[in-house]
Amino acid sequence: MKNQQENIIEIETKIVYLEDTVEQLNSVIINQQKQIDQLKKQILNLSQKVDEESSQWHQNTNPADEKPPHY
Repeated sequence: MKNQQENIIEIETKIVYLEDTVEQLNSVIINQQKQIDQLKKQILNLSQKVDEESSQWHQNTNPADEKPPHY
């Protein structure tokens, strides 16, 4: 049977490993949040470009000028 000192050392060792794991996970979360923020900006920019292109296309398009699909 382990004595109390060995139990304390084992618990302290586990705590050190857990603290390291928490730090690593925190770093991963921070990096993921940065990536999410960048992706949100890219999506917003692309969405704005699509809206601009769509509105320009609608402004420049006259259905009477378009050829039927069989031409």
